[in-house]
Amino acid sequence: MFKPSRRQALVAVLALTAAASSAFAQTTWPSKPLKMVVGFPAGSSPDLTARLLAEPLSQALGQPVIVENKAGAGGNIGADAVARATDDHTIGLMINGNLTIAKILNPATTYDPLKDLQPVSLIAVSPLVLAVPAGTSVSGKAFFDDAKAQGDKLNYGTPGVGTVAHLGMELLKAKAGIAPVHVPYPGNPQVITGLIGGQVQMALLPPGLAQAQVKGGKLKAIGVTSAGRSSVAPELPSLAEAGVQGLQLEIWNAVAAPVGLPKAHVQKLATLLAEIVRRPDIRQKILNQGWQVAGTSPEGLAKRIAADTAAMSDVIRKNNIKPN
Repeated sequence: MFKPSRRQALVAVLALTAAASSAFAQTTWPSKPLKMVVGFPAGSSPDLTARLLAEPLSQALGQPVIVENKAGAGGNIGADAVARATDDHTIGLMINGNLTIAKILNPATTYDPLKDLQPVSLIAVSPLVLAVPAGTSVSGKAFFDDAKAQGDKLNYGTPGVGTVAHLGMELLKAKAGIAPVHVPYPGNPQVITGLIGGQVQMALLPPGLAQAQVKGGKLKAIGVTSAGRSSVAPELPSLAEAGVQGLQLEIWNAVAAPVGLPKAHVQKLATLLAEIVRRPDIRQKILNQGWQVAGTSPEGLAKRIAADTAAMSDVIRKNNIKPN
């Protein structure tokens, strides 16, 4: 019978201890507070989503989850901070632009979303609403027929060059055969003012903003940009119902991590986040904020990033869109 020497036995014990320690470290991560960076100011939609997730995620992980706002450059300052983090305890709540076209739209962007970040989970999605002045007399297909006839005599407003509203409208123009001229504003409040005042005749707005103005009688909604009707605004038709085929445009937010965060930690976060957003109370709170819950795996978010990057990159190149 083989009898190990004292040295061989010691080596075996040390190896088992190291393996056990490694496994314990994996199961007990995070070992200190987890920081969730948001590239937008307090009170913004991404910030509200992050703070909604922070408490239940903290309870699940057994460590505080601290939301840190690093606002600026459309969320890219925060995304860059996440991309550069090396502490294994930093993640980010980002919008689709940060994870898809940031580098394509502006080559000077200091991080590459496809190389420096890794997907964790798609949290929530929402279509945009095609909004027009309240006095617009036509709806549905008749609206687009009228817009075609007017060509470039119409204007559309957006909260800036390269935003989802801008790229989405250029995509809508191609799908619907219309030709309104782009008028960029500093933000959506100014876009709404322009619509109400008649300076612009259409705009793609987040449902929460659009619905408030529609209910107040100041704007009219033509439809939503999802493939079918959305639970976020179930009373509104899809633009497909107005004859615009092949359009599916959504804004979304997601959790991403530095590319160096171990896959085991990424998977742990993704599993927990998917469970959290599907809780009835959390789902309802997210819906109240104007979003429909997703809660995907890292692979699911990766597929969404790839699809949206391809579609929006095509719009950017075809229309030669450059950042201001």
